[in-house]
Amino acid sequence: MEAKETNFSILMFPWIGHGHVFPYLELAKNLSNKNFDIFFCSTAVNLSSISDALEKSSSTISIQLVELHLPLLSELPPHFHTTKNVPPALMPKLFETFQMSTSSFSDIISSIRPDMLIYDVFQPWAAKIALSLGIPAVHFATSGAAPYSFYLHYFISANSVFPFEAIYLRDYERKALEAMAPSDRRNKQKDQDSGFDHFRLSCDIVLMRTCRAIERKYIDHLSFLCKRKLVPVGPLVTHANSEEAKHAEIMQWLSKKNQFSTVFISFGSENYLFKDQMVEIAKGLEACNVNFIWVVRSPLGERVSIEEVLPTGFLDRAKDTGMILQGWAPQANILAHPSTGAFLSHCGMSSIIESIYFGVPVIAMPLKLDQPLNARLVVEAGVSVEVERDENGGFRGAGVADAINKVIMEETGEVMRLKAAELSKKMKNEEEDAVNDTADQLRKLCMEHKLQK
Repeated sequence: MEAKETNFSILMFPWIGHGHVFPYLELAKNLSNKNFDIFFCSTAVNLSSISDALEKSSSTISIQLVELHLPLLSELPPHFHTTKNVPPALMPKLFETFQMSTSSFSDIISSIRPDMLIYDVFQPWAAKIALSLGIPAVHFATSGAAPYSFYLHYFISANSVFPFEAIYLRDYERKALEAMAPSDRRNKQKDQDSGFDHFRLSCDIVLMRTCRAIERKYIDHLSFLCKRKLVPVGPLVTHANSEEAKHAEIMQWLSKKNQFSTVFISFGSENYLFKDQMVEIAKGLEACNVNFIWVVRSPLGERVSIEEVLPTGFLDRAKDTGMILQGWAPQANILAHPSTGAFLSHCGMSSIIESIYFGVPVIAMPLKLDQPLNARLVVEAGVSVEVERDENGGFRGAGVADAINKVIMEETGEVMRLKAAELSKKMKNEEEDAVNDTADQLRKLCMEHKLQK
């Protein structure tokens, strides 16, 4: 008689940004389907969104939601305990408040006593708490291997040349990134390991949301740099749901457009464009006269008037070719639709993975953080063109139109679509193996730790 396989329990603890929470949730669902007992820890406002997402899931997964309590501050009410729709001015306070949640998390992990913790980039302290309790901790990185290997390479050896010339930062991007670093990191000599504790504290392996189809050499290089085995967990894409009634108007509009004729424009849940940037995008759209769906977001409580931020008469002139959505759009459904021919994107990792997964070329307009490096990655892969920028990072409508034309109107776009379709197929072929390998690696770690007790 075969011995029954042990069900190990895992506490998953992402950063509170939606670009982190939902990849963690997709991984949680995959692991639950592989017989792990999953506890998912986040703030109440995030757990509300997660609960809604789980209710819509077709699978019979069981994930226990655990609330993380952040200190209550008058300037940061609980509905701002997530990065989605938070005013940019409050982001430093949100980060600071999250770092003050160690006591709440310590109580949670001490109560649950899971067999393993999976933790995110901004809370290596969670790994330290777990390890102090004899619980193994594994880092799951939602950013890709290319930007991580780039940053870690220069952190370890600032004066050496990064070995992959396609991945680089322009001067204005480097300055912006340095300006965002905490002052003590800029002004003091830090211990070499401290900036990447999230790697150093991870037990034997690091999980990463990526695929060898698009990042093979960067996965290998990062593994060498951080001295951990890199385990690609796959794309973790939330699949399109064609049955939701609230999508109907959008999808019906899109279905009236020709194949590959429409540009989807979105800059993620945490990025807000200035008025002059929106004006230049509008000018670019008019110059090339393409169909488009444009998602416009503003911080919670600061809803903008579209008429006020776009060129006079633009909405009238674009009434047959364009659809503007405020706040939310069914991104996966739109990218999966045959009328969608390009994704004008900020190049967050989630967005570029989804775009490639659905075989859609990317028009890259990175804004901050790892986005410029992600943009260079998809350009190198042959599935993207980057919008031309000036020496300060500004762009003009003519540059937007030129990039759109290259993907939608010109032969280069057909080449990109063929390459995107090829990478999409490879990514999907890797998907199930990545899930199985991830589950095997985590089960092995749990078993080894159990035997050591």
